[in-house]
Amino acid sequence: MASTDTKPKGKATTTDDLAGLEAGLDALDAVQTHRTPVREVFVKKILPPVVAVGLVLLVWQILVAAEVADETKLPALSSVWDSLADMWLKGTLLDVIWTSVSRGLLGFLLALAIGTPLGLLVARVKFVRAAIGPILQGLQSLPSVAWVPPAVLWFGLNDAMMYTVILLGAVPSIANGLVSGIDQIPPLFLRAGRTLGATGLRGAWHVVMPAALPGYLAGLKQGWAFSWRSLMAAEIIASSPDLGLGLGQLLENGRNNSDLPAVFLAIILILVVGIAIDLLIFSPVERWVLRTRGLLVKS
Repeated sequence: MASTDTKPKGKATTTDDLAGLEAGLDALDAVQTHRTPVREVFVKKILPPVVAVGLVLLVWQILVAAEVADETKLPALSSVWDSLADMWLKGTLLDVIWTSVSRGLLGFLLALAIGTPLGLLVARVKFVRAAIGPILQGLQSLPSVAWVPPAVLWFGLNDAMMYTVILLGAVPSIANGLVSGIDQIPPLFLRAGRTLGATGLRGAWHVVMPAALPGYLAGLKQGWAFSWRSLMAAEIIASSPDLGLGLGQLLENGRNNSDLPAVFLAIILILVVGIAIDLLIFSPVERWVLRTRGLLVKS
């Protein structure tokens, strides 16, 4: 029996494909990229780490109360709190924190100013990449503490030594992060930019940097981590009254005085500052990047 369907199969298939494509584009347009409510941010982002810290402190107190470890090995929370209160009453707590934070942020900004053009140069110039790329990878894997002795010999015990250690620790991470981000840019974007006249510095500003932003941001976060770690290593090893009292010096002074509560207080403050910088600076920037690209959606 002959079929009564007179619609060409090829045309029907094409129509179905176009309908499916249109439905998919409509679904993409329907994705909402609105700002997350403050309450939801608190519940999903802030409350979990607060609960985790509370559990750690609870376990700490249980271990102390059960006398699992001697107080010379694990101080009581009350002793650490007494050290914190003593520094606050003396008016030295904020000064100690600001000494390290100001150094770390200034050193990071200097590393940003050097690492960004260096990363662009390495990513876009083949000869420079072949010559410097492996060196940057090696410098990134080198422990920051290794730069403290030569920096002391070069500059002495001063802020220049501190910033040198920070730069040598952070610049490779920032540059490598930017190189990685540029390597992941679809070639079509670069060709489209050149077609529209975005070449040279204009292309780098309007095409390359926006397209490489996710990888670049990851490099910046890692660069800050290396900046902070490098600074702490420099302050611990090269402590001096002329440098002022920072968190690293506070940690070293606690060790020299066999003051374990002061040692734990310094460790906690170093950790809190590192987390605070990430939450106050990098996390909002990361959410903004995801939101502008339509990747931050409400689940």
